[in-house]
Amino acid sequence: MTSPFVLLVVAKAPVPGLAKTRLCPPATPAEAAEIAAAALLDTLDAVCAVPGAVPVVALTGDLGAAARGVELGTALQRVNVVPQRGRDFGARLANAHADAAALHAGLPILQIGMDTPQVTPVSLAAAAAPVLRGSHDSVLGPAVDGGWWVLGLADPRHAQVLADVPMSRDDTGERTHAALTACGLRPQRAACLSDVDTMAEARAVAAACPGGRFAHAVAAVGGRAVA
Repeated sequence: MTSPFVLLVVAKAPVPGLAKTRLCPPATPAEAAEIAAAALLDTLDAVCAVPGAVPVVALTGDLGAAARGVELGTALQRVNVVPQRGRDFGARLANAHADAAALHAGLPILQIGMDTPQVTPVSLAAAAAPVLRGSHDSVLGPAVDGGWWVLGLADPRHAQVLADVPMSRDDTGERTHAALTACGLRPQRAACLSDVDTMAEARAVAAACPGGRFAHAVAAVGGRAVA
């Protein structure tokens, strides 16, 4: 039997003009929001299919104004949803862990975002495995751009270190690893993935998961040149 754990997704409502703006151009704001919505939907499908996972989504933004808002609302009925809170992204990540832990006390947490729609139930289970089997107290998966895409913690209280880590930088992954080790943890490295910030990254990720909503949404932009 698979040990239960929280699988936490930190997500933003894909509102045109506010979501994935670095995809524009070549995408229009509406197309960028469609890509973001597709990424979240594919991510939720993967998360909800992981054995033993208890899905929680920390959400910010107006779902009523979002692309594919009705479909997202239906998908989110499968999970616990908590609002994001905090002055900046690092604080919101730390608080999301705390809120998920309050809902499901005693369970380890594996946290991802909505920017890696190429994840599968198998890859997420593999990322969680070192913490679940007790061989490591934490897991950190680097992203190609220098950030990170997954964080696993046997004790979610350690997520408070994220509040002091500068996010969205090319050294965020390194700084997060340093913050975790400074509080006594020894993170296991998970697979390195590319997250989606630019259209070049979106097309590369779509090629890695060609059958999903995300790939379809990226294909809708066509071959327009990346600015």
